[in-house]
Amino acid sequence: MALYHRLRDLFSLKPDLVLYDITSTYFEGAGPHEFAKHGYSRDGKSQDVQVIVGMVMVAGWPIAHHVWAGNRIDHSTVQEVISDLRKRFEFGRLVFVGDRGMVTDENIESITKDEHGFLVGIKRRRNAQLDAWLDAVDDTKWIDCPGGITTRERKTDPPRTRAQEVPSGDPDLRVIVIDSDERRGYERAKREQAMERARQRLEKLKERVASGDLKRPEKIGAAVERIMQRYHGYRYFDWKLNGGALEFFESETHLGREKKIEGKYVIMTSEKGLSVLDAVALYKELTDVESGFRQLKDVLALRPIYHQIEQRVKAHIFVAALALLVQRLLGRRLQEAGVDLSPARALEALSTVRLVTFRLEGQPERRGVTGGCPDARLVLKALKLVDQRPPAPPEGEETVR
Repeated sequence: MALYHRLRDLFSLKPDLVLYDITSTYFEGAGPHEFAKHGYSRDGKSQDVQVIVGMVMVAGWPIAHHVWAGNRIDHSTVQEVISDLRKRFEFGRLVFVGDRGMVTDENIESITKDEHGFLVGIKRRRNAQLDAWLDAVDDTKWIDCPGGITTRERKTDPPRTRAQEVPSGDPDLRVIVIDSDERRGYERAKREQAMERARQRLEKLKERVASGDLKRPEKIGAAVERIMQRYHGYRYFDWKLNGGALEFFESETHLGREKKIEGKYVIMTSEKGLSVLDAVALYKELTDVESGFRQLKDVLALRPIYHQIEQRVKAHIFVAALALLVQRLLGRRLQEAGVDLSPARALEALSTVRLVTFRLEGQPERRGVTGGCPDARLVLKALKLVDQRPPAPPEGEETVR
């Protein structure tokens, strides 16, 4: 908490907009009993036990993190996190920004009951209201979003993102539909890949049925079900048995809906003072949390975890979270100094700065610091570290404690 107050004073943080997201990290080994559990793995390691890590950011700075057992459900953490922010950080009214996994009626009701605000993503499937919202879109009322909202890539012709508010049916809620060319291209490619894989398996199953290898309807149905479950086939295909022969075909209803939602996502907010573009920009800031998770896992060695004691697991994650804060601070200083280096690249450059000890016969020992590579010198200048002389150890000691 002391670190948060220091950040607030240094960078004039206004803690009214809280970004929150969840990830997981897995264990090599059994992990602590009752803490390391199987759950939904963001690392693609469903066979390994894990813990759940929740990260809270304000203005791009990680200010708090939470660690739970690996089978904790995403949305069950929200009220606990908000309560912690109010008690530990003494936040007043805040606007909670979260992704689709955080949205439940209970969470929304709790947030509004405590007079907080929210801006959350809405699930596109198993949502009875989504079709009505998408049908309410007026193609003449799209608002083009600035390219920086969508992508940080340096392109002369960046993909288009546009948004518009549609009637929510509730005077206390605002619903905004966002249409992204970049997302549409990604989702279309994933859908076509899944369709092709499902089609190939269904064709092979069709041949088995035609050859008489599978005859009983219940066996055929079970085989179809396995394929449909594995490749989300029910989003794209319908099937039937016709005179003992298996037939499958593209579903006009289900495939049509998949194409309709490709490239689109929906956010919901209670904040009446936000413009459409501001709401979209705030929601897209969740990518900052996701970027933090990638840095934690890939750069700062959050995964895997080898500890077998719960307190050591939490200490491991605490050190990684603290390192993320230091890395964010490094990134800020580089940006302010106009140094075009990522924090990871800057740390790599700093590794070329070495402490050298000189021992010459008949002379007192001397120490010095190498200048490092040119990038290292730029980083040191950005951090205003001008005096690189190592401190002298106390008399009779070899190192500085």
